[in-house]
Amino acid sequence: MLSSPVSTSSIDIKRSHRVATCIFFFICGLTYSSWTCRIHDLKAFFSLNNAELGSVLFALPIGLLTSLPISGWMVTKYKSRRVLIAAGILFPLVLCMIGLITHIWQLVIVLFCFGFLNNVFEVAMNTQAVGIESLYGRSIMASFHGLWSLAGFSGVAIGTLAINLGWPLWMHYIIIAVLCWIMVLISFKNLSPEDEASESQPLFAKPDYNILKLGFIAFASLITEGTMFDWSGVYFQKVVTVPETLTTVGSVAFMATMAMGRFTADGLVTKYGVSRILQCSGVISTTGLLLAVLFPNIYTATAGFLMVGVGVSSVVPLVLAIAGKSKTLAPGIAIAAVSTVGFLGFLIGPPLIGFIAQATNLRWSFTLIALLGLGTTFMASQIKKMV
Repeated sequence: MLSSPVSTSSIDIKRSHRVATCIFFFICGLTYSSWTCRIHDLKAFFSLNNAELGSVLFALPIGLLTSLPISGWMVTKYKSRRVLIAAGILFPLVLCMIGLITHIWQLVIVLFCFGFLNNVFEVAMNTQAVGIESLYGRSIMASFHGLWSLAGFSGVAIGTLAINLGWPLWMHYIIIAVLCWIMVLISFKNLSPEDEASESQPLFAKPDYNILKLGFIAFASLITEGTMFDWSGVYFQKVVTVPETLTTVGSVAFMATMAMGRFTADGLVTKYGVSRILQCSGVISTTGLLLAVLFPNIYTATAGFLMVGVGVSSVVPLVLAIAGKSKTLAPGIAIAAVSTVGFLGFLIGPPLIGFIAQATNLRWSFTLIALLGLGTTFMASQIKKMV
């Protein structure tokens, strides 16, 4: 008779930790997608060509690279809970600053900070998620990332509304930031305190070969994902040539299937195995991009972007879950290594698109990204040796 209340209490605690962490995944996704869905507005405001936009966007991966040794160390030393709360406050704040800048040099500095904080946020929330997954004793990592994708879908939807209503950038971003801060206030007390702080973990910890392989698998997928986030609106505007009110159709299609794929990925991995799911992911995303390149009308391009969302949906959650169980590095350090290598693809892809598009055109640059995305398929066979 006494075991039931204890069991119920334990389940409630696990559920509260999971819900709180899901909310922070949502905050991160909402903030980032709100930035990406208005990139073409900044491009127009500063009268940038494709190469100039690509140069400005390089501030993001530089910020990420700077955070590489720091983010994992911070999470390991101070606990993911504390770092995650700080990131949940500061990341939307920097978004507001993007909406207020008036000079290119200001945009570069703010995007550097945005990239830095994005990586810190990613490492802290994924460390939380790995700890909660261990409490459940089964795969639930993909569902956390499903909330990130759902937030991305929501951010694009709000962005579409903001464009149609003629909201200035600063108003749009302040509204998003206030929503995020309300969510932080509601949920921060229920974050898990389980990961232990460590004074002994060095600032620079060399990742082993398996961790690097996981990072390269994530890189191959995230270079496609980054392209979708930052250039889908421009592609639909310049190549598909849709009206201004439909420029976000590709983003919405991509985010919708990416969210759906992440909510179903855990079950598929249990049934078919990690390696097979990752191999299929690379093929599907590449096929989708090539479809949009070969047949650039609104129907086929939208169908292609739907396929890309399915293809990239499960790669990052699966490799981060494996990294968090590393036996050679603390979870925060291992996740930071994989996350940073992977998100270099996420952030390098968009500037690369800009340079190639300026030299040739957007269709050629999307073709190159499609071929690079196949790296996920080629390297996925190595997963069998790590799980």
